[in-house]
Amino acid sequence: MSQIFENLSNLEDTGRLLKILPSDLAARVEASGDLSALTEIVLDVGREPLARFGDREVPLAETEADYDLIDRISANVGEFDLDNRAGMIRTLHRISAIRNRKGRIIGLTIRIGRAIFGTAEILRDLIDANRSILILGKPGIGKTTILREAARILSERKRVVIVDTSNEIGGDGDIPHPAIGRSRRLQVAKPALQHEVMIEAVENHNPEVIVIDEIGRETEAQAARTIAERGVQLIGTAHGQTINNLLMNPTLSDLIGGIESVTLSDEEAKRRGTQKTVLERRSPPTFNTLVEIVARNHMVVYEDIAAAVDALVRGVALQPEARQIDERGQIVRAKAAAPVLESRTGVLQSGGPEKNGAVNRNIFQISGHTRRDRVWDGARSPRLTDPILLSPERDGFQDGPDRPAEDPAAGSENGWRGRRARKIFLHGVARNRFQRAAERLGVRALIANRIEEADALMTLRPYYRDRQSVIVDAEERGVPVYVLRANTIHQIESGLSSLFEVPIRKRETNRDRAEDETVQAIETILSGTMDWVDLPPADAQLRALEHELIEKHGLFSQSIGKEPKRFIRVYRSETKEA
Repeated sequence: MSQIFENLSNLEDTGRLLKILPSDLAARVEASGDLSALTEIVLDVGREPLARFGDREVPLAETEADYDLIDRISANVGEFDLDNRAGMIRTLHRISAIRNRKGRIIGLTIRIGRAIFGTAEILRDLIDANRSILILGKPGIGKTTILREAARILSERKRVVIVDTSNEIGGDGDIPHPAIGRSRRLQVAKPALQHEVMIEAVENHNPEVIVIDEIGRETEAQAARTIAERGVQLIGTAHGQTINNLLMNPTLSDLIGGIESVTLSDEEAKRRGTQKTVLERRSPPTFNTLVEIVARNHMVVYEDIAAAVDALVRGVALQPEARQIDERGQIVRAKAAAPVLESRTGVLQSGGPEKNGAVNRNIFQISGHTRRDRVWDGARSPRLTDPILLSPERDGFQDGPDRPAEDPAAGSENGWRGRRARKIFLHGVARNRFQRAAERLGVRALIANRIEEADALMTLRPYYRDRQSVIVDAEERGVPVYVLRANTIHQIESGLSSLFEVPIRKRETNRDRAEDETVQAIETILSGTMDWVDLPPADAQLRALEHELIEKHGLFSQSIGKEPKRFIRVYRSETKEA
């Protein structure tokens, strides 16, 4: 019976939608195929109108749409809101407008909304278990449909309030669509005010469950946390497709706890078998469970988000659950592939050594030069921290036109002269240090004038994290991107070693070691994990270098002790030894 009601209701709603179209277009839509499979009608000035049935597109006219057609349909729709969306009273359809620079409507996207009963059955156990659920998936894959069905199910026994940003869940008009059951619905006047309406729902209407669509701003993520802390069950969607996407999103990562860099004590690092600086989950997640919609009737479920994030940052292969509905309508469960914490182009974090199920996922392993992806992180263990931005002016970076470097291998004695020259585009990397590193390594590394002619791009972590245009351009062209932890000769040499696949000669100088140790200490303090760090004892010349590096980054330093054990202490703020 419910199936019959569903079909009749959807056909009735689709019939209402077709009435806003000219009769000839409506007739072509009806003749194009099964109306139950209709997803969108698209109209743009100067193009043929189209009807989309899933992955199939059907032209609706031999002539191009003109301004008159767009104006007639827009007039039948009614007033568009500030987000250029409009709806039809007591239906789930959404009409979105495209405007030119003068504000005139030149295109329409008519999206078909349907109430589909049973779509949330695949998650019914999680919904009934009073768990807060966050749903991810690409646009049009059915996130809102599941939200609507979850709200209807929960409203049968709980007080449910829907925060309906664009009226997609409950439909247009003051009376919500029957598909949301007994749920109450709060409309949002402007998308930018969604977070205020979320808080209003908690404070004014005593809900047990709040349903939210499209969490996309930091204010909304903060409001969701506030709601969760008050003990209210949350069912919501967010921008993103996978747990990896969400964790790499600085705006929304807090929904699942976020990540931060933590410096361990020597004893703890030894106990764990990891580097001293590791990634940890920053806070308890706002939601309990994460659902990735892979396709209709196919989902990946992380039932415990906290455990999933903890495993992800430590490199542990924790497999989520894959759920599918087979041809018989039965829910089939299996283990899905374990995710890997990665950026757009490569893995950003490595767990400890391979033990107890841990997986070492270095992007480029320096030992053996095993290539896993296009990004190399010069740290001994890749870390996701707030990186150090070395001053270009003070560290040799020049803004003038690039010049090819001299062939550093011309007089090389290490036997690598036969390797072909490679052009590297430098972004933020000091040219003079690059040339010295290439000379020391004995490789034919030339500086590329343009990214178009480069064999690789070498940059620093802060530039990479900011997603600067030249880096995005390189990635789109398939140019390997090498990300250095610091703008030091030693780091550049390590990057070139990985690029050319040649070993670094065992000649690390005290200066190299002091420079790297100082950079690591600065990074630790800037990350906020410690207020001060002691460097190893060094002679007066090396201490002068350390003082200079520390000063460049706006920190303070002080020499402590007596020779030959005199060392430098690095401070966040100006402090004197007691």
